[in-house]
Amino acid sequence: MQLPSRVRIVEVGPRDGLQNEGRIVATADKVAFIRALGEAGLRDIEASSFVHPQVIPQLADAGEVFAELPSAGPVTYSALVPNQRGLERALAAGVKRIAVFTAASETFTRHNIRMSIDESLAVFAPVVERALATGLTVRGYLSTCFVCPYEGEVAPGAVARVAGRLLDMGCYEVSLGDTIGTGTPGSMARLLQELLAVYAPGQLAVHCHDTYGQALANILVALQHGIATVDASVAGLGGCPYARGATGNVATEDVVYMLHGMGIATGVDLDALLPAGERIC
Repeated sequence: MQLPSRVRIVEVGPRDGLQNEGRIVATADKVAFIRALGEAGLRDIEASSFVHPQVIPQLADAGEVFAELPSAGPVTYSALVPNQRGLERALAAGVKRIAVFTAASETFTRHNIRMSIDESLAVFAPVVERALATGLTVRGYLSTCFVCPYEGEVAPGAVARVAGRLLDMGCYEVSLGDTIGTGTPGSMARLLQELLAVYAPGQLAVHCHDTYGQALANILVALQHGIATVDASVAGLGGCPYARGATGNVATEDVVYMLHGMGIATGVDLDALLPAGERIC
């Protein structure tokens, strides 16, 4: 399949990147960070999460962060939402796009959100319905699409079943997560061959962690299969609090460098992006 001429990068650094940090980052520093990412040309930025503040104290100021971000302009600021209460907080903050999240592995889902896959989808269905009725767009995150830290290798068919339910629910796309960063070009190809037999490339994104240095190779395989949306985190910040050894997301700088070297447009100014990563570090 022909490579896409342009790739949309979803910057997850302010949420997925900061959620594991033990020292609380000041709200003003988060806002400055997010603004710098937008000024570098990133147009899809996951700014925070409306999970319960006791669960992720680092993101307890989500409402305050969104209050300082422009409500109009070229950048879409999104937020992770776990339930109806989180949606209410997001709506009050003026969020225009939310993301819901589950996993392809039962054991990981129970450790991560203390529900089964079916229970998580039952919780999210009315959240998505209300969000869509209110005019929001909804993205789906699907964790452990390659390997589960508890169950081992995850079958592509299991991923396809849950991804399909998220899309049927109303998510405009599903981001396929390599949660512990153990996917390879081979497993990425097998997964996408399964999914693309049913779904369009535009309905899928990839979210690669770089634990074993495979992220860029995996993204390249995704591009070769027509996937044109890639999640990344500036400076490689982040990981997963429920996946030991998940050392971090693929760095946005690396993704942009690779794509530009392949002649693929991103709209991101790498020279402007580098200081944003250095500053937050």
